[in-house]
Amino acid sequence: MKKSELYQHLNLQLDLAVEAHQLLRGESGEEIPGVLMNEQELEHAKVTVIKVDTDEGVEAIGKPKGYYITIDAPDIRTNNYAIHEDITNVLADQLVELMNLKEDASVLIIGLGNWNATPDALGPQVIDKTMVTRHLFQLSPDELKGQLRKISAITPGVLGITGIETAEIIRGLVDHVKPDLVIAIDALAAGSLERIGTSIQLSDTGIHPGSGVGNRRAGITEESIGCKVIAIGLPTVVNAGIIAHDAVEGVFKQFVTSPKLYQLYKGIKPEVFSQIIDDVLSPFQGNLMVTPKEIDALIKTVAKIIAGALAISLHPGIDREDYERYLQ
Repeated sequence: MKKSELYQHLNLQLDLAVEAHQLLRGESGEEIPGVLMNEQELEHAKVTVIKVDTDEGVEAIGKPKGYYITIDAPDIRTNNYAIHEDITNVLADQLVELMNLKEDASVLIIGLGNWNATPDALGPQVIDKTMVTRHLFQLSPDELKGQLRKISAITPGVLGITGIETAEIIRGLVDHVKPDLVIAIDALAAGSLERIGTSIQLSDTGIHPGSGVGNRRAGITEESIGCKVIAIGLPTVVNAGIIAHDAVEGVFKQFVTSPKLYQLYKGIKPEVFSQIIDDVLSPFQGNLMVTPKEIDALIKTVAKIIAGALAISLHPGIDREDYERYLQ
């Protein structure tokens, strides 16, 4: 079964544009019309910029027109402060370019997700570490007078806790606070295990919470809330069906490369293994999501990186060498 067919079978949408791009190029062997990609290798990160430029590109990749920036940094998993600081600066640089804020701009930061579920708590944990200034703007530290922007932040919870669509809450806040920009932070679902906790995606097209795990929530976009939206996301889970499919695919590759096993391989249809996977996962109806046991530590690390990058990119007066002083 092709990966694209598997995702459709599992009712999944790839949250990461870079994975959707790799999937389409891999299956077609051709460049995707209307989709441009640029890659940059840095010391501790790889930055991939994908631009969906045309309606043809939108239909092919399944993403709205706009920019999708992925920072792949496997070293996030290491316990190395200096490396994490470097990744924070890489993220801050990309945010500055993507946001393109005026000096007097005001920003509303939204921490999406469920604070009671660790894999879904990235947004709330970033908000916990974010320095908000809107209510104390006239009381800012002397060294930062005239060097701060008005920042407000909230964690609205999820529909299961509040009974209210998150997009409705944010729309009401935008109407009242009237920010120039909304930044939405959320946990994502990955299409591969190696991206869990290591790939940070930025986009200027908004976000659809829960889309990667089959939940269809109202989108948080400029069209729906009346304000430009920058989305920041990190994969924290992967569907168990994808893991099982990758394992079976690995077995098939061994069959092909071994003459003795190849005869056995020719007599087995891949659809048989797909049915076995479905049967194993049937108690969860294909909705079993997997996360590593150290996800709590990963969330804390990435929350600090994102909060630090936001402090640097939003407040011109914050020194990159001393940004942690201004984190909560």
